[in-house]
Amino acid sequence: MGIDLGTSYSCVSIVENGVPIVIPNEWGERTHASAISFTQNGKVIVGNDAKKLMVTNPLNTIFAIKRLIGRFFFAEEVQKARGSMPYRITEGSNHSVEIRVGSGRFSCPEISALVLQEMKNIVERYVGQKVTRAVITVPAYFNDNQRQATKDAGQIAGLDVLRIINEPTAAALSYGFGQGYHQRVVLYDLGGGTFDVSILDIGDDVFEVMSTAGDTYLGGEDFDDRIIDWLTDTVEQQQVVELRGNPTAQQKLRDAAEKAKIALSTQETVDIHVPLLYTDSLGYSHDFDTTLSRTEFSQMVMDLVQRSFKVCDEALQSAQLTASDIDCVILVGGPTRLPIIQSSVQHYFQRPPLTTIHPDEVVAMGAAIQAHALINHQQATYLLDVTPLTLRLGTVGGYTEKIIDKNTPVPVDRTKCFSTASDNQERVRIRVYQGESNLASENVLLGELEFTGFRVAQRGDVTIEVTFEIDNDGIVNVSAVDTETGARACLTVNLGSSMSEHDVKIAQQRNVQLSSGAI
Repeated sequence: MGIDLGTSYSCVSIVENGVPIVIPNEWGERTHASAISFTQNGKVIVGNDAKKLMVTNPLNTIFAIKRLIGRFFFAEEVQKARGSMPYRITEGSNHSVEIRVGSGRFSCPEISALVLQEMKNIVERYVGQKVTRAVITVPAYFNDNQRQATKDAGQIAGLDVLRIINEPTAAALSYGFGQGYHQRVVLYDLGGGTFDVSILDIGDDVFEVMSTAGDTYLGGEDFDDRIIDWLTDTVEQQQVVELRGNPTAQQKLRDAAEKAKIALSTQETVDIHVPLLYTDSLGYSHDFDTTLSRTEFSQMVMDLVQRSFKVCDEALQSAQLTASDIDCVILVGGPTRLPIIQSSVQHYFQRPPLTTIHPDEVVAMGAAIQAHALINHQQATYLLDVTPLTLRLGTVGGYTEKIIDKNTPVPVDRTKCFSTASDNQERVRIRVYQGESNLASENVLLGELEFTGFRVAQRGDVTIEVTFEIDNDGIVNVSAVDTETGARACLTVNLGSSMSEHDVKIAQQRNVQLSSGAI
């Protein structure tokens, strides 16, 4: 199966009789809210039913976890989420992010695993047998920590994760699969929480990614936030009430904002009605009504739209192309239905974007195509992807040096030799980063690597050969060899966000309990 694990909604697909199809749940729903609600009676509700509980159970209904997965607690994005999310975000071990539900604490991969488990259940109900092998998609601009955490989530859900692939690449597979196209294609992928743009060269079922760029904190949720802020300001000005500290009222406004945004895809104006928004000090409940026009909304979000084109500039520059070199522009993600997005994309690329592809389903279908290709070796589809971020090593003075450049085709490996810097040295420590700055503080720290077990000798007498590899999943692996003895050095990673095998097994057991409602 192919799973599009989205910020707001997820989707699952399989290849049946050579054709990718999206699998609906038992109620015929083809996309499923990436939401989990923990109820007072111990039930765990996942999907669209959980989304309905965001207003009545705001502290225990988790959504948009994809914006937090694989990040460290001290990250700016996490601190921003703590200020806007109704549920409780706390710090876990190794500066990881945990979600507090009642007296329980859950890692981000554990929460995502519940969504993945639901996708697995939907497929198994459809085909009538157990299905465990899956390709899971991630934003192209996800770093190693985020990719590894997503893979951990898949394992916790009981999945054999065949591959982690980039969402725009999956969409391109769905678009060009079996079509015999020879095109240079841009994928403009604006999802619920993330934005990516990838440029691919498609020819004879070979899909080669030329460049990719992105922003992992730009998406439809930010468009909703603009409406929420506007609604909150309007209510507070009109009715002299404080709503920002009221989680139930904020969830009602969030629900109204999302509905208004969707309506503005097809309507010039939308009437917004929020019943029983808040209760005053005398115990009276108050409704709220207003109107929002498409023009007003466009003004609210224009800076977000412009942010997306800075990313497009970066992708084109990396591929050494201009907008006129592009044959086709494909829109991916629900927010691309907005006229402000479609008209702005057309203006930027000087060509109308393709709108015949279903923006909510194309990624899952592409993932299913890739899954089918990986287990069916007669399938003649070749996917050549790139690493989105530069891999770097920390050096003295808070600086870094490049090891593997961004947009290098994967898999790839680079080897670097280190020698001991002091007499009788027993350990070598290096820090590994991803990012585009020479300054360590402006990159994402993947972890601190410590090598031990080599011969203790004079300074410079021992040389350790370190190989940095980025695999097909975009995940970084590091190995070290003592060149004198050929012995592999011991490797530990401190501050890394990936879970140990022991942690994954414990999380798997808890996932089974959660899925059965035993918490």
